[in-house]
Amino acid sequence: MTLPVDWSTAATAARRDRYYAASQSKFVPFAEPLVFRKGQGQYLWDAEGNRFVDLLAMNVCISVGHSHPAVVGAAMAQAQDLTHCTTMFHHPVPAHFAEELTATFPKGPGGDIEWVVHFTNSGAEAIDLAMTLARSYTGNLDLLALRTAYHGPTAAAQSVTGIAGWRHPGMPGNVAFVAEPNAYRGVFGPGAQPYLDEIERVIATATTGRIAGMLIESIQGYGGIIEMPPGYLKGAAERVRAAGGLYIADEVQSGFGRTGDHMWAFQADDVIPDIVVLAKGIGNGFPLGAVVTRREIAAPMAEKFLFHTYGANPTSCAAGRAVLQVLKDEALQANAQKVGAALLTRLRTLQVRYPVIGDVRGRGLMLAIEMVSDRAAKTPDRAVTAQVFENCRAAGLILSKSGPHQSVLRMVPPLCLSMADVEPVAEALDRAFAAL
Repeated sequence: MTLPVDWSTAATAARRDRYYAASQSKFVPFAEPLVFRKGQGQYLWDAEGNRFVDLLAMNVCISVGHSHPAVVGAAMAQAQDLTHCTTMFHHPVPAHFAEELTATFPKGPGGDIEWVVHFTNSGAEAIDLAMTLARSYTGNLDLLALRTAYHGPTAAAQSVTGIAGWRHPGMPGNVAFVAEPNAYRGVFGPGAQPYLDEIERVIATATTGRIAGMLIESIQGYGGIIEMPPGYLKGAAERVRAAGGLYIADEVQSGFGRTGDHMWAFQADDVIPDIVVLAKGIGNGFPLGAVVTRREIAAPMAEKFLFHTYGANPTSCAAGRAVLQVLKDEALQANAQKVGAALLTRLRTLQVRYPVIGDVRGRGLMLAIEMVSDRAAKTPDRAVTAQVFENCRAAGLILSKSGPHQSVLRMVPPLCLSMADVEPVAEALDRAFAAL
């Protein structure tokens, strides 16, 4: 049975305005509604048949491409046999996926790290679980997080999110924030050392001195594509562990080969986290998240009940298995490195041409353009960003506004974006800036 759908943009917008809660309104990006009807690979088509290059990947959820036949086929085959099986019972698909997923993680110098997985419904739930794991294992309550970090919309995940626009009343406490090591506009300038010193100061002054852990996005996503400087992740892990805590790597946006250099972005700093949080691209659009951690860290959780209703859903896990296979078969990590480098080069030519571009940055297919009204003062320009953003839609590009001032254009396309797309994307961005 297929129920009728009214695809008209006006009718869809009217229904959304009438039946969606007010909490959904802030997230609408464009001045005029946009209804997508179809996606294939790195492209999207709206209800009127207009084609767009998707530089957002539906908020980084589409890793190997829209409607990838291998992923869709795997999910359909599983759904036709058994759509859902609660984690109360055994099922081979999530078990296989856990085995294959943990095989992508470093085993440590001695090869003795034994990784285990807890599947969740989403990245925010995975963050919540990671926080609980750290507190249960260490016996400590205090957590550290970075300013301008984003970790999710649940109450617990909001409590470790350092952007005011994502925080609501009623969040739990025991969280202290440290300055993010932003090479462009960080309070201590570029380089890792002053920010590592700040971790020590915050532990000494804003916690009990013994902490449960620190959450770090390997590359900040909604914060504006902020890379961690060399040595920061490793140095932060050392300081956190010295205070009794665990290093929690948030790879929700930066994982699954997106940075090009590695499968997981934390690997660029030669460090191994204690807990890793995954979601978004893990299922290529199928809802799924995961916490990956060492067996001994997960062990204390066996004393109480904890499960996520659809966390190990076999249909989503079948999609996740297919994602790992497609990443390998189509060499998408290498593609991200090659295409991302080429696109970054073109973005830098735009920076030379347009004074409103204060910074261009990123790695692999995780790139950003930051807009300013004054290059010398680095004054964020939210209004110009919004105008370029609208111009990008007119030029056939879908991306997002990010950063604490909404002054950053964030580009995180599906990893199948090709070299043939680089010049058309650059030309479309050029038109969007020229239209100012």
